[in-house]
Amino acid sequence: MMFKESKISQRLRKLERHLKQENPILSEVVQNFRELDQISRRVGFFHREESHATSTPWWPLISILGIYSAGKSTFINHFLQYNLQATGIQAVDDKFSVICFTRDNKERVLPGLALDADPRFPLYKVSRAIEEVAAGQGEHIDAYLQLKTCPSESLRGKILIDSPGFDADDQRTSTLQITDHIIELSDLVLVFFDARHPETGSMRDTLQHLVKATVNRRDSNKFLYILNQIDVTANEDNLEEVYAAWQRALAQYGLTAGSSYAIYNQDAAIPFEDEGVRNRFESKREADFSAIYNRIEQVGVERAYRIVGMLEQTSHMMKQGVVPILLRFIDQWRRKILWLEGVIVGALVVAFMVLTIWGGYWEGLSLKLPFWDLITQNNYVKYSAIGILLIAAGYVHFSIRRWSANKIIPKLLIEVKDPELHPNYQRAFRKSSRWWRSLILPNPAGWGKGTAARLEKVLDDSNAYIQKLNDEYTNPSGADKIAAEYGRQASGGSPQSDLGFTNKM
Repeated sequence: MMFKESKISQRLRKLERHLKQENPILSEVVQNFRELDQISRRVGFFHREESHATSTPWWPLISILGIYSAGKSTFINHFLQYNLQATGIQAVDDKFSVICFTRDNKERVLPGLALDADPRFPLYKVSRAIEEVAAGQGEHIDAYLQLKTCPSESLRGKILIDSPGFDADDQRTSTLQITDHIIELSDLVLVFFDARHPETGSMRDTLQHLVKATVNRRDSNKFLYILNQIDVTANEDNLEEVYAAWQRALAQYGLTAGSSYAIYNQDAAIPFEDEGVRNRFESKREADFSAIYNRIEQVGVERAYRIVGMLEQTSHMMKQGVVPILLRFIDQWRRKILWLEGVIVGALVVAFMVLTIWGGYWEGLSLKLPFWDLITQNNYVKYSAIGILLIAAGYVHFSIRRWSANKIIPKLLIEVKDPELHPNYQRAFRKSSRWWRSLILPNPAGWGKGTAARLEKVLDDSNAYIQKLNDEYTNPSGADKIAAEYGRQASGGSPQSDLGFTNKM
């Protein structure tokens, strides 16, 4: 009889089939995620429907962040060549909008629940993160998120996230929590500033949260800083002065290098009084738009490196995080059991000695108890007594095991900083402390030399994938080889394809 294939296995199989057409290297990476899942299930860290592959978006993800009225929505509409996002000088949208492609000829707006409850999308279960920082707000997910579909071909194979301005609503803490989550998931982050209001408090908030917090990140190159609506400086012809002041503000928060641009929307630009100034501004605009769009088009390449990096990071987490933590707390649990049993046995011995000495049962160093002859001479009584003693000892032993495990688990969860992983660690520890597992086994359940070797192979494979990606996208030797351009995603599917997944499976 064949076992029914799990839902997550079906999704991974569809993902592999799609990636074989789009990027065969990533198709191989999916197989390694399967291997990691099997290792995690062996130690009890995952159940049957969990997968490490769902912890990262598989579609290129681009986030648009910044203050309100900085022209984020106008930029998105220009990129899509589709009037999707409402625009205005005031905060016109106080929700995070996840925008993906649809085959329909019209856009749709779906509630935030469509994102929070579907593991194939980014922001899956983000309500938990909201609940942590704003008790009672997790259930009001529709106040924070919405899913928009758009038929623009520019969006095919990509997902955009448009954020509300930092001071666009009163739910500031929750908004920043979601923003941080989006930054972690994204392959490219566009941070917008408004050239009309460079001195406002909202710009300082953006500098504080999005610049200062990102300059020392390993993936800081995925951030593009954009000074928008620079046409307001045209009539005063002080673009260089405004741009320099903005650069100094960035430098004050540690950003001394990186990608920064100055653009404006040509359709909404103020009239240029001087033809020479107009040409200069248009030249700057076209050059910077071209650079930004080029990064957007290359986001698929960055996605490939991100996913391989996630494979390596997850493997290290299992090797250097999960297993050592389980080992340490299993050892604490074992020592607690042995200590308690030692105390109980010692107490029983002391009590026995005191009572027998006090009762005068030791005569000439030989113990003479009233019932001793009955036990030794009657086999039925003897075996019954032995059976009762074994049952009592077993009951005490397993009660101590269970009590000790219940005492250890809270300490284990305190050690694990990520609350979302608490059920995983608790499940793994419970598996290793089941009643039939011997106390002499030092390793967590399912962990041994063979499992460790499998995990080591996944780590080796992740390094090999980086080399394969380098061979795919670089050519340091200058050999006569046409570099494979990562434009294959244009011929691939979209987040609304029939593959049964979107990005986070």
